Amino acid sequence: MANMKTSKVGGPGPVMVDVEGHTLTNEEVQRIQNPLVGGVILFARNFASRQQLTDLCAAISSVREQPLLIATDHEGGRVQRFRTDGFTHMPSMQSLGQIWDNQPELAMRLATDTGFIIASELRACGVDLSFTPVLDLNYGVSSVIGNRSFHSSAKAVTQLARALTHGLALGGMASCGKHFPGHGAVEADSHLEVPIDNRSLDEIMQSDAMPYEWLGDLVVSSVMPAHVIYPKVDNQPAGFSKIWIQKILRERLNYKGVVFSDDLTMEGATVAGDIHDRALAALTAGCDMALVCNRPDLADDLLTRLQWKSSEESSKRINSLKPKSTGLCWHDMQNSINYQNAKQRLQSEKLLG
Repeated sequence: MANMKTSKVGGPGPVMVDVEGHTLTNEEVQRIQNPLVGGVILFARNFASRQQLTDLCAAISSVREQPLLIATDHEGGRVQRFRTDGFTHMPSMQSLGQIWDNQPELAMRLATDTGFIIASELRACGVDLSFTPVLDLNYGVSSVIGNRSFHSSAKAVTQLARALTHGLALGGMASCGKHFPGHGAVEADSHLEVPIDNRSLDEIMQSDAMPYEWLGDLVVSSVMPAHVIYPKVDNQPAGFSKIWIQKILRERLNYKGVVFSDDLTMEGATVAGDIHDRALAALTAGCDMALVCNRPDLADDLLTRLQWKSSEESSKRINSLKPKSTGLCWHDMQNSINYQNAKQRLQSEKLLG
């Protein structure tokens, strides 16, 4: 990669893109210098070692005068992007829910420990945000959600998510509740199909959506809507729906945090048209940032064609997700008593892989 010059582009743009490998290419530098870009999401392919990940995050942060938001999916269980070179193998959320059934107070403490370790390890390498917690209820029908869900009870999900986000915050990290208003009641995987949930609005609001109402934006800093169609409410997936995002999430639930689209290259997003139409639909519906993953060609197409100016309020919301201070380096984190105690408690319950 050639020597980079820091771009003086101002606030965050409305598009989150990814990168291909362990270092930035010249083409990727040019892409993330585009003023429409507001963040970068990392995947397992971007990880070889802790030092390499730290260097990659530092390189991404140096490209823009106002560093971009760096995010990843690091929930624990089967969705955890970084698993070697010292990263703790975090438990699935379902395992915490199983403890809740008999010892809810212990489960909440362990959830806080889990969030704290996730945030501490990611922040030590320069990652700003993990798209977690999953707030979907586990109805036993969705293979893509499955043990990523805490529980079938909205109360249990709410309390465990509250505890986990507390741990994230103690580690210096914001949170993202997903997949609004709920993905757990449909069998289809929105990565591969367009799921349809035929329940009524009242049924959804009195079950799946309750964690969002009970937690609010002071606890869950951002929300990611589902690529699921709820035809009794709207004929568009929730992430493209003004009814779901503006009327229900923003107005009825009074949610003031960031709204991310889910990945616009997923099959569940194709109902909105090509990549430009999908991004425009998401942003027009009320999303603050649209994700384009695993298809740099589509990202470039979008950045060439999209004409969108984020509002000042949207930019402020996105900036609020960035950590307020620098995370501890890996060595200091490992030696901190809070980190050691949190890990020991999870180990004592046989929750760590």
